[in-house]
Amino acid sequence: MTRLHVEEYGDGERTAVLIHGLSSSSATWQRLVPELTRAGYRVLAPDLAGHGRSARTRYSRERWAEDLLETLPAEPELAIGHSLGGVLLAMIAERLRPARAIYADPAWYPWQGVGYGEAQPAIRTAKGWSHADARAAHPQWSDELVAARVAELGTWDPETTHMDYLETAYVPVFPVVPSLIVRAGTSDLIAPALADHFQDVGFTLRTVPGTGHFLHLDDHKGFVAALDGWV
Repeated sequence: MTRLHVEEYGDGERTAVLIHGLSSSSATWQRLVPELTRAGYRVLAPDLAGHGRSARTRYSRERWAEDLLETLPAEPELAIGHSLGGVLLAMIAERLRPARAIYADPAWYPWQGVGYGEAQPAIRTAKGWSHADARAAHPQWSDELVAARVAELGTWDPETTHMDYLETAYVPVFPVVPSLIVRAGTSDLIAPALADHFQDVGFTLRTVPGTGHFLHLDDHKGFVAALDGWV
């Protein structure tokens, strides 16, 4: 097991856990954390191994999942996972048993028409991004968000992309706890037909129009609105 660095905020009686995606860190939740602490949550945001302030080690989807189970308290009131974080949350939901699970544009399937492995070289190039590169990729973000993205890329180990898991998908069959999927408006991961399927098997599904994969940063107000009734 890898001991994970965890950022902790607030002292509410309810607990929320936030799981970031590949190449990100706990810093990706900087705009959501104040919303949750004001709502009375104690917020725990871990850095996955190879990200943020957590250790560099050998990586696998299963190792990340076990790290989270060893680090996070059981039965939190709320768990949110973005992208890879949504994959890991689905893997551990039955054992973690959050009262509610929210999946933000989860990477349950490869990008449409492109395998995970094929996509990784492009993802790895972000390691060397400058402020100008991040600004070009996210033109609607504030300078503060762009700077935070560059900083977390600086602490990210791109070796996290060199794994067999990248050629397979982890897809939940049905929600084991009450579960919400929040799609990006231009999601390449949860296409409309998949969205219909997940609704059919019991997930609640909402979309934040006009957003890309980092939907929680592209439109903070729209993302928070999509969580209405779940937070």
